[in-house]
Amino acid sequence: MTGTETARIVLDPFVTDLDGESAALHAAGPLAAVELPGGVPVWAVTHHAEAKSLLTDPRLVKDINVWGAWRRGEIPPDWPLIGLANPGRSMLTVDGADHRRLRALVAQALTPRRVELMRGRIEGLTRDLLDALPAGEDVVDLKAAFAHPLPMYVVADLMGIEEARLPRLKVLFEKFFSTQTPPQEVLATLTELAGIMAATVAAKRAEPGEDLTSALILASEDGDRLTDEEIVSTLQLMVAAGHETTISLIVNAVVNLSTHPGQRALVLSGEADWSAVVEETLRRSTPTTHVLIRFATEDVPVGDRVIPAGDALIVSYGAIGRDGRVHGPSAGGFDITRGTRHRHISFGHGPHVCPGAALSRLEAGVALPALYARFPRLELAVPAGELRNRPVVTQNDLFELPVRLNP
Repeated sequence: MTGTETARIVLDPFVTDLDGESAALHAAGPLAAVELPGGVPVWAVTHHAEAKSLLTDPRLVKDINVWGAWRRGEIPPDWPLIGLANPGRSMLTVDGADHRRLRALVAQALTPRRVELMRGRIEGLTRDLLDALPAGEDVVDLKAAFAHPLPMYVVADLMGIEEARLPRLKVLFEKFFSTQTPPQEVLATLTELAGIMAATVAAKRAEPGEDLTSALILASEDGDRLTDEEIVSTLQLMVAAGHETTISLIVNAVVNLSTHPGQRALVLSGEADWSAVVEETLRRSTPTTHVLIRFATEDVPVGDRVIPAGDALIVSYGAIGRDGRVHGPSAGGFDITRGTRHRHISFGHGPHVCPGAALSRLEAGVALPALYARFPRLELAVPAGELRNRPVVTQNDLFELPVRLNP
């Protein structure tokens, strides 16, 4: 069955009903024909087993020049999502030997020891942010006051980015991910982001520190080093993924616990572990909704459908986490006692699995128990149905998280 024979699910650029959309995508799978904002047709893999298979399939590559629509000039350079489909030379955009080379060099810099050494800093930042919360006020935006600044400070520390740049980076990354960024601002946003990362690399090359950017500059394998272009693209990728994923993970965990008081009681009583909250949130309310983009070098059959050569594929993690074949008939619910909660692939699978997964888990694993130890009665200040997603099709990202800390 080809794309011309299949009704396409149009992804809502304003993300007004993410749960409903994820359910519809899963029901249309394992391979669903979808339309991205801007009228761009692609395929989406929406079931667990098929996603694992396609994420390791060498016929699907990251080279945008394989994409027929791109070669034919059908994708404008100011398409709002172009930065996610063609973000420069990094682990996200290369395959095979090039990918193994870049990942090996990055792995030298982002070691488990370096991640674990961040624990003390994360604990200190968490404590300071909790101390600063206006606990006496009726309603607090927990995203703005806690869930957003924590991973931004952590990633700035990790990468050696000046804290003075963080407010501007917040604005730029909101434009980078948004479907509503005006076309005239898309290229300017990408250019300014690259400029900030290039300036950081230049500063660390002149005066190395204990940060990851300095480590990337110094990393080598058999005398091979990353080029400045590769370091800049890798830095931008790790900053973008390193803060957005963790923000959404913390926010979504709070929403899930607030709307499932029985589950919250389990973890607050010690009957369940906070790691169970983190993993079930990753599965049920995955921070990354859709990952862009892979391209078929030849026809790739998936079930009774085919991804034609030259077509594009997205990985729809929001739908994949609801696969009843893996997680049972209650896959759409939130249950921290679920035995399959660790079987999700929300950080990816295969050679492109997210290298920052351990850091994101560490941040959420520190932040959530500290938050609830301080404010065990925390509750949403509005009905969950009134929470609004930002216009970002790649992330499960709320505008705000209004809560009452001491109801």
